[in-house]
Amino acid sequence: MSKPRLQYVCTNCGTALTRWEGKCPSCKQWDTLEEQLVNKQSTTSSKSQLLKTSGNMPVRLDQIKERQHSRIAIPNDGELERVLGGGIVPGAITLIGGQPGIGKSTLMLQVACQLPLKVLYVSGEESAYQIKMRATRITKKTDNCLILCETQLEKILHHVAEQKPDILLIDSIQTIQSIKLDSPAGSVSQIRECTFELQQYAKQSDIPVFIIGHITKDGSLAGPKLLEHIVDVVLQFEGDRNYVYRILRTIKNRFGSTDEIGIYEMESFGLRPVTNPSELLISPGDEHLSGTSIASTIEGVRPLLIETQALVTPLVYGQPQRSATGFDNRRLNMLLAVLEKKCNLYFSQQDVFLNIAGGIKVSDPAIDLSIVSSLISSLHDIPIDKKICLAGEIGLSGEVRAVNRIDQRIHEADRLGFNQIIISKYHKKGIPKDLNIQVKMIGKISELLEILFT
Repeated sequence: MSKPRLQYVCTNCGTALTRWEGKCPSCKQWDTLEEQLVNKQSTTSSKSQLLKTSGNMPVRLDQIKERQHSRIAIPNDGELERVLGGGIVPGAITLIGGQPGIGKSTLMLQVACQLPLKVLYVSGEESAYQIKMRATRITKKTDNCLILCETQLEKILHHVAEQKPDILLIDSIQTIQSIKLDSPAGSVSQIRECTFELQQYAKQSDIPVFIIGHITKDGSLAGPKLLEHIVDVVLQFEGDRNYVYRILRTIKNRFGSTDEIGIYEMESFGLRPVTNPSELLISPGDEHLSGTSIASTIEGVRPLLIETQALVTPLVYGQPQRSATGFDNRRLNMLLAVLEKKCNLYFSQQDVFLNIAGGIKVSDPAIDLSIVSSLISSLHDIPIDKKICLAGEIGLSGEVRAVNRIDQRIHEADRLGFNQIIISKYHKKGIPKDLNIQVKMIGKISELLEILFT
């Protein structure tokens, strides 16, 4: 048996080196190498013995028997159920990340208490009394949830073997450590080792495992990138703490779509799923204000109608300001350039501010037509009728391009009582008939000016 040796592991990418260096040669980050002690105990005999005891054998694909596993429904939480692809998959391991205080632990505790199954909630950050205080505030049903305050992985798996829960929740992976390694909790090696152990447990027992993870200051999940590759589902819980809305977004999903989002409203008793976000994302009232318009967007399988707000004011400083909240700032600059080139609307001596109401982020290109309308409305100080919504992508030549799933956008606008929707004339099919809403089709931005501002 060889004696223990030192190695230096990068906390950013996981690269192991035999000596310390100020800069990691792999990821080029400075001061990320940490000292770790490695106990090398494997010998030639133990390796040969391991090869002899290997139990997995190659199996032909057509000989593998399919197992019928129905997804686990989540009562009173259709948002999380849809984001996961229709429910919890047995044996799946799900990673949930988000900013501190955004509501990750609250969401998982709500799920643990609502499920009609035996759930083991493992917490390495809070005491049992603190969890009880939060559970009493958010729910009355607490008889099916077991609480374990432990940070050592081997002890956690021992309790799991004794209790045999139907679902396992870990809060959080950065606080769990294994006695196999000498490195502290939260290090790259500990996160990797603990996640591998939990993955093996989930696949062997067909029990779903939920893991809460921390994020770095730039918003990415803390730990090695390998962490996201190991798990089956990666969910990002995001939102501004100054707003009451929280967005649960799918980053990776082996069992469903990665375009889904779930919307929650933070209240005194916890997180409430928002089943009809369109009515909440559009400001109430009949006042006709300039600089606002309604866009018909698609997030996953859900059509959303959101309000875009623009403010165009005369230049104050030498350099014009371009600021966008919830929208790509580079795309805003592109739309301004198209308006100047094709419509002779000059924004070079104007400060432009853009905001997506509700604090959500939108990447759907169909929002372009609504943003252009808001900019023109604010520039000329002419309000747009709040019963008109828009859906179309703007090209560099000033044309209004067709967008996907236009039928769902029109149906959602008609359901919410809009009188008119403006779309691209290049839609060859998918326009529903026999609706109360009027569909107007345009091909260029100049036609939009004639409809809304003349």
